[in-house]
Amino acid sequence: MAFSAASGPGVTSSLTNGSSAWASGGGLPMQKDSKVAVGKTQAVGAARRQDSKVAVGKTQAVGAARRQVTMKGLYFQKSSTDEEITFIFQERENLPVIEDNYVKVQVKACALSQINTKLLAEMKMEKDFFPVGREIAGIVLDVGSKVSFFQPDDEVVGILPLDSEDPGLCEVVRVHEHYLVHKPEKVTWTEAAGTIRDGVRAYTALHYLSHLSPGKSVLIMDGASALGMIAIQLAHHRGAKVISTAGSLEDKQCLERLRPSIARVIDVSNGKAHVAESCLEETGGLGVDIVLDAGGLSWMNPFHCMRRKFPWKLFRKIKEEKSKLFNFNFVLSQTSVE
Repeated sequence: MAFSAASGPGVTSSLTNGSSAWASGGGLPMQKDSKVAVGKTQAVGAARRQDSKVAVGKTQAVGAARRQVTMKGLYFQKSSTDEEITFIFQERENLPVIEDNYVKVQVKACALSQINTKLLAEMKMEKDFFPVGREIAGIVLDVGSKVSFFQPDDEVVGILPLDSEDPGLCEVVRVHEHYLVHKPEKVTWTEAAGTIRDGVRAYTALHYLSHLSPGKSVLIMDGASALGMIAIQLAHHRGAKVISTAGSLEDKQCLERLRPSIARVIDVSNGKAHVAESCLEETGGLGVDIVLDAGGLSWMNPFHCMRRKFPWKLFRKIKEEKSKLFNFNFVLSQTSVE
């Protein structure tokens, strides 16, 4: 009877109402979860569309570089007396990669670094026009049949060889794969191009060759050069005492403004500075532990006066033409003639 009474209409109604209440109450989290899921789906869809747009834009840029028939590259021409250099933009063909081990690279950044005309002459590399810009960073467009380290769309950084026919200051260059390495993902184009040469040189000299450690003293010759500036920062980072030379008043002022400050800046612009005596005086007669020659004898070079004017002449020439010729960045680190 009790069971029969419990199963009567009243109980059934109660159970039904209770079931309805439970379903209604459970619908709130279900609806909320549904909204969250929809929101996540929309966010993922938006991210995918954004990635798709970036990929399409990158593909279009790479495709445009591949399709471009001609482009302009920057070259320099020496005068007969080597006292004047003229910069010239020349038309170049966007040739396909035909060499087995060569890579075609779309340049994204190029550093303006030292042009050693004396070395080029000693190597019998006499040309009417010499390419400008060697340290590059960019995207691989195409590879030769025997290239094993790279594939299209890889991000790379490297140094063009001295005998390269292609200037770094050009939209597209062709280079042997052994002159390239993969660019680290977190390093920008300009950082990669600006440090691939002088940054590696300075780090190798101070950390691998001289084993720089805190408390040591180091003399960095020509501290205002590209190599010198990077070396000074690395030496300070390791806690070393830094002494440097300056080849002009502008260089001296530049070095004196650096922070952390340099222990002593030795002015060698007049060619009569006593570098050894200055170092002994600064170190209490002990002398320095390490000497890094970043081109420190350039103040004795007959081209020294021209050396200071050279980078800004090049900088102005590129700045005038960059907006209508190039789609990449350039880094003015330190360009000099020696």
